[in-house]
Amino acid sequence: MNHKRVYRLYSQEGLAMRRRPPRRRVSCLKRVAPPPTESLNECWSMDFLSDQLYDGRRLRVLTIVDNHSRESLGIRVGQRMRGREVVEELHRISRRRKLPKVIRVDNGPEFVSKDLDMWAYWNSVKLDFIRPGKPTDNAIIEAFHSRFRQECLNEHWFLSLEDAQEKVETWRLEYNRKRPHSSLENMPPAEFAARCMAPASATLRPPPYTEAT
Repeated sequence: MNHKRVYRLYSQEGLAMRRRPPRRRVSCLKRVAPPPTESLNECWSMDFLSDQLYDGRRLRVLTIVDNHSRESLGIRVGQRMRGREVVEELHRISRRRKLPKVIRVDNGPEFVSKDLDMWAYWNSVKLDFIRPGKPTDNAIIEAFHSRFRQECLNEHWFLSLEDAQEKVETWRLEYNRKRPHSSLENMPPAEFAARCMAPASATLRPPPYTEAT
């Protein structure tokens, strides 16, 4: 009896090995073709970017975007990011914004952590994990990253974490309030979000939405 005979008999009987369950836990969502969003807070996207300070120290940047309005809901800068920091940023955003039904993320260690999994479970938020090695599954935040890096990260010289956070937040507010999007009828994300939240009797272009800082 050798491995070739075992494999032949195994195949003839139609047997199959049980696959190991993925690391994702109770709040994961199985991969299906993502439908287009129809309202605010239906689906958010999260991801990380890397950069460095003037002295070469590495820093990580957490970005969170609403997939419907393209709003940048929050950008957090830190040298070390764990699931705990991701939860803290989501909790901070939830003070001024209704939590989404789904958050689309990759398979990074921060997003498969127990801290984020438990937060999602207790807040009834599904974590939609993209396929490994397929960033196009999260195309909206990838497009946001391209603009963010080109217009902010590549244009500034960060002296400290506090300096980086201040400059990043200034860019984020300008992006939300003043940058028109062709996919949003040439409106800035904040104005488009205000129109989505306005009652049906409101005008088509309400006054600019003011985000609390």
